Amino acid sequence: MLNFAADMNQRDRQILQIALPSIVSNITVPLLGMIDVAIVGHMGSPVYIGAVAVGSMIFNLVYWLFGFLRMGSSGLTAQALGRRDFTEITRLLVRSVSIAFGIALLMIVFQGPLKWLMFWLISPTTDVAPFASTYFNIVIWGAPASLALFSLMGWYIGMQNTRIPMLISIMQNVVNILASLTLVYGLGMKIEGVALGTVIAQYAGLLMALGLLVHRYGRLRRYLVLKGTFVRQAMGRFFNVNRDIFLRTLCLVAVNLFFTSAGARQGAVILSVNTVLIQLYLFFSYFMDGFAYAGEALGGKAYGAHNITAFREILRRLWMWMLVVTTAYTLLYVVGGQGIIALLTDDPQVLDASREYLWWAWLIPAAGCIAFIWDGIFIGITATRGMLVSSFCSAIVFFAAYLSTVGAIGNHGLWLAQVVYLAMRGILQTIWYNHFKHL
Repeated sequence: MLNFAADMNQRDRQILQIALPSIVSNITVPLLGMIDVAIVGHMGSPVYIGAVAVGSMIFNLVYWLFGFLRMGSSGLTAQALGRRDFTEITRLLVRSVSIAFGIALLMIVFQGPLKWLMFWLISPTTDVAPFASTYFNIVIWGAPASLALFSLMGWYIGMQNTRIPMLISIMQNVVNILASLTLVYGLGMKIEGVALGTVIAQYAGLLMALGLLVHRYGRLRRYLVLKGTFVRQAMGRFFNVNRDIFLRTLCLVAVNLFFTSAGARQGAVILSVNTVLIQLYLFFSYFMDGFAYAGEALGGKAYGAHNITAFREILRRLWMWMLVVTTAYTLLYVVGGQGIIALLTDDPQVLDASREYLWWAWLIPAAGCIAFIWDGIFIGITATRGMLVSSFCSAIVFFAAYLSTVGAIGNHGLWLAQVVYLAMRGILQTIWYNHFKHL
């Protein structure tokens, strides 16, 4: 019994060693955009803020679609590590980074059509569009660094190392601050300085990631055999996994974009209320994503090693941490939700309207928590078809719930659809795992 308890504590330590650095990394991610907004907010014109907002939205959306480079790399690498297949570990890194550079090259070559499509989707105002275009024309050159970092970050997570991604995220923010401030206030640049500062931070992150790769994992070079890296079978598995993740991400993007646009159609106040309340979900996701990463790394490693006992213990401990975090966030939002909203906005109309909808935010942690854990586990065991099917079916449920209720209860119908959608993802993933599980 004591040995069992000690093993459980060891599992918790393993989970926290991966989850906590990931949580810090997640928290630093939005700082890049916030820093840019803070700098342009003192340039004397609101069009600069709008330009950065539009530009950041474009790249967040595009890079989100290519998030499979991180997720696919982490699961496959964790499994290879579990098998102690160091040759495949090095091949996965080369394969993923090469594909990332290939996608980035296509983005740069076809940046004209890409910009047209993004501007058509977002429709910036005529005063903002020229500055947003300038921002896009500069930041697009950071695509090779950003996408290669996705692959490297995923590989590091698969290698059970989330400290390096955390250090890189922190360093990028520091470089972005220093570079943007120097270019804007030191050299007198405007939107160009902010955009260039972002690109500099991206390449600084890539250089640091590569430097730490050589320093920490240089010994793996002896396992590097390029022959077989790009054979049809290996590439086929890589693209099959990542195709499912890409299509799954499209479902998530469709729901999120519709949620925003449906709120916008109800007026500026409702749009602002929904935007503020969804931040509560994002705050929750920063923590739960850390435990999802632990599921990717530890679950994938145990799966690759065919260690059924370890896999099930990891899953049980992840459920325990899910309950702890979900309960804490639910209590925080019930007790202090209105105070958090007051920190995010001081607009009296938004504050007053938010009281009517705040209770929906109380339900979000409980509705979304299961899907976070399953996402991590499914990525770790590369059960990506389950992720795709559950996301696609949940998206259909979202639109059906919205269309059947919005006429009667307005914005409450939108939030009902969102909560049902989050819960349905977790329910369908649970059914999929229990029906198709391999361990």
